[in-house]
Amino acid sequence: MSYFIKEIFYSIQGEGFYSGRPSVFCRFAGCNLWSGKETDREKAVCKFCDTDFVGCDGQEGGEYSRPEQLVEKICHLWPEKNFKTARPFVVCTGGEPLLQLNEELIEALHRKGCEVAVETNGTLMPPPGIDWICVSPKADAKLLLRSGQELKLVFPQSGAEPGKYEMLDFQHFFLQPTDLPECGINTRLALEYILSHPKWRLSLQMHKILGVK
Repeated sequence: MSYFIKEIFYSIQGEGFYSGRPSVFCRFAGCNLWSGKETDREKAVCKFCDTDFVGCDGQEGGEYSRPEQLVEKICHLWPEKNFKTARPFVVCTGGEPLLQLNEELIEALHRKGCEVAVETNGTLMPPPGIDWICVSPKADAKLLLRSGQELKLVFPQSGAEPGKYEMLDFQHFFLQPTDLPECGINTRLALEYILSHPKWRLSLQMHKILGVK
């Protein structure tokens, strides 16, 4: 199969458990909860998405016809001299990466020594072999993927209150304030909730605070 990629870039992970970790991001084009068009935002299942995942016109974006071709591009962005001292950490994101990410691509990444993470909305079941699964539930979408390493809940969401998820089979639970004009208020609300429910931790979008991609 071909992989349709919006962009591939090297930066730090800005959110969640691995915040601050150098990572190669592979952003897959397309999502099952929003078309990505502003004209469709109000009727989308996920109305607060802040990511451009439409098309294949970003940095290193394009159609990759073979897993090995995509893996070669991903690994090329990892600092070559550091392959022996730091295992390449690849974050498969989107849009919704599980629309395209398959076992063949995961195996190809593993053959190159990569650690494979995925950021998903949890509406699709993943192929085997992913090393780190981060699920970000959406209020109006059926959550099928109910286990993994990390649950990162954008907060607040009407109909997606934290109590609905805290008994699921995840190792780490994060609240991430919605990045809207009310971000300051949402951050305060998240802090208040976390302090009274210490199972949860705060996730801030550090890449935006630092002004990096």
